Amino acid sequence: MSHVEAEIAGQPACWRRALETGPTGLPEHGERVAVIGCGTSLHMAQAYAELREAAGLGETDAFAASAYPPARRYDRVLAITRSGTTTEVLDALRLLRTDGTPTVALTGDLDTPVRDAADVVVDLSYADERSVVQTRFATTVLVLLRAGLGLVPEDLPEQAERALLAPLPEKAVTSEQFTFLGTGWTVGLAHEAALKLREASLSWTESYPAMEYRHGPVSIAAPGRTVWFFGAPPAGLLDEVRATGAHASVSTDDPLADLVRAQRLAVALAERRGLDPDRPRNLTRSVVLPGS
Repeated sequence: MSHVEAEIAGQPACWRRALETGPTGLPEHGERVAVIGCGTSLHMAQAYAELREAAGLGETDAFAASAYPPARRYDRVLAITRSGTTTEVLDALRLLRTDGTPTVALTGDLDTPVRDAADVVVDLSYADERSVVQTRFATTVLVLLRAGLGLVPEDLPEQAERALLAPLPEKAVTSEQFTFLGTGWTVGLAHEAALKLREASLSWTESYPAMEYRHGPVSIAAPGRTVWFFGAPPAGLLDEVRATGAHASVSTDDPLADLVRAQRLAVALAERRGLDPDRPRNLTRSVVLPGS
């Protein structure tokens, strides 16, 4: 079994621990908040920002760490970094320290520079991973953040367990192309699912807000290709996708549990193509830039 397979399977236990631990140092109701990250962590930041703002708990923006706008002022900035060593995240945190903005880092490794770069560090080392491809760390971060908003179904870990056992659709396993669609907070999950398949299996994947798919990208839908919805599809869009002959995947489970299925699909495709999902091409566990 690959490391990433074991880490995917470990998500229900990590989610339970996150729910039992409870949030620490997270934004207060009404604070103006920014969330930063890179790659998978950015996608979790996007999902959280949409959830928090939609819940009326305060203006919330998500940024790639390299694109954080220093001229804007926030009451608090959250940084998501599994490794604790990503150059762009550390640079942003150090910049924020100079202007006194309170910062919180959620990390999988306390023995790293992020410990000194952020004001508060949330220890998620129990969800850390050996694989380059992120799975359980990112989803555990989002479970913790959702818990802080009071937006976690009580049976979410059980839903994840079902997602681990459910057979993958044969039409998805044999597809030549994948498009992942979301609405609201699940757009971040769609981007993450597409990234997982690209990283692990070198698949042709795309991702969009669901209604944007109708404005051009639907042109590539065809038999032998898959369109995967996170959450309920907008009215009429599912019928349009099916009319193209593409396979449509829709789940009634929580979209985060459905992401577990997409992670499993990424591994299945990698194995089908003779690839090692633990060692994706051209990637490392952390991006540390020369001279940083």
